[in-house]
Amino acid sequence: MGTVSMQNSPASARLAARLPFFYGWVIVAVAFVTVALGVTARTAFSLMFPPIVDEFGWDRGLAAGAFSFGFLISAVISPVIGRLMDRRGPRFVIEIGVVITAAGLLGATLIESPWQLYATLGVLVGGGANCMTFTAQSQYLPNWFVRRRALAISVAFAGAGVGAILILPWLQAIILYEGWRTSCRTLGILTLVVLLPINLIVAKRPQDLGLHPDGDDASGSGATRRISNIADPAWTGIDWTVARAVRTGRFWWIVLGYFCGGFVWYAVQVHQTKYLIEVGFSPMKAAWALGLVAMVGVPGQIFLGALSDRLGREIVWTITSIGFALCYAALLALAAGPSQPLLYAMVVSQGLLGYAMTSVMGPIVVEIFEGPAFGAIFGLVAVSMIAGGAAGPLVAGVVHDWTGSYAGAFMLSIGLCLVSIVAIWRAAPGKVRMVAGRARARELAAAKA
Repeated sequence: MGTVSMQNSPASARLAARLPFFYGWVIVAVAFVTVALGVTARTAFSLMFPPIVDEFGWDRGLAAGAFSFGFLISAVISPVIGRLMDRRGPRFVIEIGVVITAAGLLGATLIESPWQLYATLGVLVGGGANCMTFTAQSQYLPNWFVRRRALAISVAFAGAGVGAILILPWLQAIILYEGWRTSCRTLGILTLVVLLPINLIVAKRPQDLGLHPDGDDASGSGATRRISNIADPAWTGIDWTVARAVRTGRFWWIVLGYFCGGFVWYAVQVHQTKYLIEVGFSPMKAAWALGLVAMVGVPGQIFLGALSDRLGREIVWTITSIGFALCYAALLALAAGPSQPLLYAMVVSQGLLGYAMTSVMGPIVVEIFEGPAFGAIFGLVAVSMIAGGAAGPLVAGVVHDWTGSYAGAFMLSIGLCLVSIVAIWRAAPGKVRMVAGRARARELAAAKA
């Protein structure tokens, strides 16, 4: 057992010492709930979007721009989040995010003009959610696991799907019967009451509580496996800083891949509900589809996350990008009219395949740039994902306003899926550190030789 860091809650150390299982799974459970509410707070914009546009009569591009503007603010603060994560740890960053997100949701009940929409559901909810969801969680969850890194992260991020399944239909019902303002108020209060207390027991690294990754002993076999996964000793021997990272081609390939990934993810997420209503589905059916995407995303994230620990991050990123491409193809086909088979095809390809992208976002970067400055490096990389997430909804909304159709935006998104695949293969995290499955295969091959 190592020395317990004084920066962590004494309650965390006491709980970790008493548990009969690895405390990392407690961290995963807290992250699961945090992601469930944090992502739902941001995703709920898709449900608020139609009634807000109908109530105020604003252009879709203008209204969707609030979501995009929030992402731009998130992009600006992501490097700051990374540095704060390195210096103060996840508990500090996440609790700030909880308060900011709740303030945005509660403040949204008072909006009367576009700038207020941008300030609340855009800046506060977008920026606050960034402090407690994928960007923030990806900066410390990889510290807790090595052999089962992507599996653990995918379980935590599956909270986004479960949250959507449980909360989005409920919010849609509130919107239909009591209005979107009541829906915002309810979600804001729920975020505060649930997330503030449970994140008090979060810790940045297992070593801070006298533990080791995966629950291994200091001299256990896990350490041997971690050493054996190195494919490029010269690269892993570098003390990576932000300045060194940005001078590498791998960094910029990741940036390109993540930008495209963010674009295709959020373009469909924001506009899907409105589009499905337009082609003939009922508002409840459209909201149900959004929730179902999240539901099938749960097993997809867990299965593909575990698969990436065996086969590699590049392969799973390819599968997820193909999933989004198939989703957009189904949406294009739905322009001819509502079709249950096409709706299910869109749901399965987007949720079961596409949503697993989050399970490898953190591992790809940490396996290339692991080190004390990882938080700052990932924070900078996250700017590209967030910028893509901002550009996607905005471009889709503007294209619709100009052309009266989403077809151009959907076809562009299919092209960006292919670009994203090429970019991550060029970044090649597997050529720096092999995943556990490939490392074991190499060891077995060496033993037989």
